[in-house]
Amino acid sequence: MPPYDVARAQMICGGVDLVVSLELAGWLPQIIETVRRGRDRLLGMSDSQLLPPDRLTRAASAASASGLDGLLITPGADLRYLTGYHAMPLERLTCLVLPARGAASLVVPRLELARAQESPAGQLGIEIVGWDETDDPYDVCAGLLRDGIGGEPVAVAIADRMWAAAALRLRDAMPSAEQRAAGTVLRELRMRKTADEIDQLRLAGAAIDRVHDQVPGWLRVGRTEAEVGADIAAAIIAEGHAEVNFVIVGSGPNGASPHHDTGSRVISSGDAVVVDIGGATAAGYCSDETRTYVVGSAPEGFADYYEVLRQAQQAACEAVRPGVSCASIDAVARDIISAAGYGDYFIHRTGHGIGMEEHEEPYIVAGNDELLEPGMAFSIEPGIYLPGRHGARIEDIVVCTETGHDNLNRVSRELITADG
Repeated sequence: MPPYDVARAQMICGGVDLVVSLELAGWLPQIIETVRRGRDRLLGMSDSQLLPPDRLTRAASAASASGLDGLLITPGADLRYLTGYHAMPLERLTCLVLPARGAASLVVPRLELARAQESPAGQLGIEIVGWDETDDPYDVCAGLLRDGIGGEPVAVAIADRMWAAAALRLRDAMPSAEQRAAGTVLRELRMRKTADEIDQLRLAGAAIDRVHDQVPGWLRVGRTEAEVGADIAAAIIAEGHAEVNFVIVGSGPNGASPHHDTGSRVISSGDAVVVDIGGATAAGYCSDETRTYVVGSAPEGFADYYEVLRQAQQAACEAVRPGVSCASIDAVARDIISAAGYGDYFIHRTGHGIGMEEHEEPYIVAGNDELLEPGMAFSIEPGIYLPGRHGARIEDIVVCTETGHDNLNRVSRELITADG
């Protein structure tokens, strides 16, 4: 496979391991060709339709209010959120230079210039600056920021997930500027979704529901987790996502590891199987849904603690409303599980925000006293994990509304049996 296709496949399929599984199963060429034919435009609005014209202005104002001279944003969710440009993270620097005052610029390698201009960023009216192989793009960024603010920057915010090599090069180019994390500024913008963003999350949720509806037919005795995972990954694309973010198929004792991924374990009758899957729409908005299945009959004692988990997840969802703290939602689920004697086996937070990243603010966890507001979207996903035996998790994406919550996933939360 050509290098660009390998890189693109990893973006579509969520990483190297899943790419290998798909290639072995014969699905990868079909997925690549699907995206080449433009299948990734089928889910809802484009990036440009989701990009309010004042988003850059609001981000610059937030930077100024935080005492910053500007934001420096490299490829990732923040760049796509601010400009609509879905840039591949390469060793050549791509960076949005957003002064707290003055004009914004997008600095890109010249060989990516046409692609950047054709993206929604090209419709924002900002300067897109192409740099040549013999240029120092870090000096280019520093110069643009100085021009924007009319002097030497004192404090700048860099993208939270900027590569360390880029952060250090920018520090060398602006030695007098303190570096801070851009997430402290952008979280307030990204955490409260617009109606259009919620529509994208709703489309993603419906698409991943359709995949879960098919899972019982793939959970058959004698198949490996990786084989089931390949079927799921192909279906994530077929049902309307542009990218596969992750596929977890944890059977038997592997279900006790919340982030197991997939493996060579062969599914057997009597297995409990945790299936946690997600993808992204063409505009970059994510789905994330977990259901737990049993193949044939449930293991001894499993149905009892699964019912505890179901009640905890339902109660936590029903507790979501404006003015309630993130910590209190976590406590609702945790208290029910602890009262039933399984508190030590609930080993992670109850949920995480979701949008253009699978995990973002707000986090539904003890100690987070942030109050929920309309437009916040996050998972509710308590779990119980018995090491060496099995585990269970139920996860839905919910949106805080003016009067309560809206659940974006509709697949049954009852224990689902696959005939095997």
